[in-house]
Amino acid sequence: MAQVPATGTKKLVLAVIDALKPSMLERAIESGRAPALKRIRQEGVYVDDCVAAFPSVTPVCAATITTGAGPDGHLIPSMNWYHRQEGRYVEYGSSFSASRQFGVLRSLTDTVYRMNAEHLSHDVETVFETLDDAGVRTAGTTYLIYRGRHQHEVAQESALARIVTSTLFRRTIEGPQELFYADLYASRKTGCRGQLGMPGIRDQHTGCVGAYLVEHDLFDFMLFSLPDNDQYSHKNGPHAQVTSIAAADRQLERLMHAAGGAEAFLDEHAVIVTSDHSQAAVEERIRLDRAFGDFDVATQTASSTIGAEVALSPAQRAAMVYVLDEERRQAVLERALEVVSRLEGIDLVLWLTGSSGGEAAVSSPRGELRFAPGGELEDEAGERWDVEGDLAALDLSVRDGRVISHDYPAALRRVWSALRCPTAGDVLLSASPGYEFVDWGGADHVGGGSHGSLHRSDSLGALLWCGTGPPSRQSKEQWMLHDVAPMVRQHFGAVPHLAVSARPDAPPESG
Repeated sequence: MAQVPATGTKKLVLAVIDALKPSMLERAIESGRAPALKRIRQEGVYVDDCVAAFPSVTPVCAATITTGAGPDGHLIPSMNWYHRQEGRYVEYGSSFSASRQFGVLRSLTDTVYRMNAEHLSHDVETVFETLDDAGVRTAGTTYLIYRGRHQHEVAQESALARIVTSTLFRRTIEGPQELFYADLYASRKTGCRGQLGMPGIRDQHTGCVGAYLVEHDLFDFMLFSLPDNDQYSHKNGPHAQVTSIAAADRQLERLMHAAGGAEAFLDEHAVIVTSDHSQAAVEERIRLDRAFGDFDVATQTASSTIGAEVALSPAQRAAMVYVLDEERRQAVLERALEVVSRLEGIDLVLWLTGSSGGEAAVSSPRGELRFAPGGELEDEAGERWDVEGDLAALDLSVRDGRVISHDYPAALRRVWSALRCPTAGDVLLSASPGYEFVDWGGADHVGGGSHGSLHRSDSLGALLWCGTGPPSRQSKEQWMLHDVAPMVRQHFGAVPHLAVSARPDAPPESG
């Protein structure tokens, strides 16, 4: 029998502002350009150092927000990755030029369909699935992760949608009860147009749909996606975000106005606002393809994978190297490690050691260390680790049996989760501050902003809530992105049927 939300439970809006940088949020509020966010912060709790998943790119972080799991649980490893079973690259849209390299239609199919239907692990539940099972009315605007329990046919509302869905996108998908994905899927007619998710239009489409859903009382939980801040920051740099944060804030105001104003809205709605990651300024490029010029590298053509030694997956300020030559695996791995260890702009080189991969290795210009779960040292969340080698490699310091890193927040568990993801590369790379990997299409964001690394500059985002959640930020020593999904589930008293693990020894979530 389906559960229903407890009597008196407020409706909940989860607003995801892509790449929301805490210092820029504070500046936008102080300058008077973000009144809705100011009101939420005043009436609730504000965390200015919520730690992203690693790699801190949107697909990985979106999957963590919606499932509460890390990459080792949800299996989305990066923006670009190599599918070993299918012998090909998966490209989620690093840039239009990168998508063209692998085929625009294939890239769109991977992003719109396969990410949810095939790539996202079925051993974890999204918040949509958990709440659908509990009888909660769910709704979602355009967001990378949308998997739920309700089937949706392609939309036919606009002429543009009819053209696209009749030629390219025809699949039935499973999502929340109310789903609005660009102009491809719309569970009902709202009069809102998304221009197929074009940058600069996406926030407005979300605001239009969200206001309609509020006005007509069509949800108990809504994921309210505001992605345009990320694109604006990529182009203009993270310190230009006040303008794009103000634009996102106007869409939150639309929700409030639809309910009769901020007071009336917050009387009936709880709100969680989160970034998925932050952004850092980039000034230099890393050409991974040139560094591996002496290797037989798999490219976008199927024939190139035959006999290839490695596959390369650059993803903004992170990258992965896959060893494909199984007969000479160790030799190829050692050659690859030698190449990346001397490549300018690479801060951290990460890989698993031993035949069973039971230990993580980290190499940086400051030294090398190895670690594994268990042991004498305890991190901010009470997880225990065995660490040997140069602590400076991860800027680790130990005091009274506690191990922390200032420059690489929650470093050990984020690295461990990323390396233990079965779809990840054999070697993971994190760029130095100011550097970015050039993608497969030759594109980069030099002169603007980017993200993806383990470094605090693009890993620490904003998290706010009011009308739900703990009474203060002190309830956790370190807030992390995987804390968002449990907060959503606990608001409705819903428990996932599948165990969601965000750390090596985590028990299932409890309501």
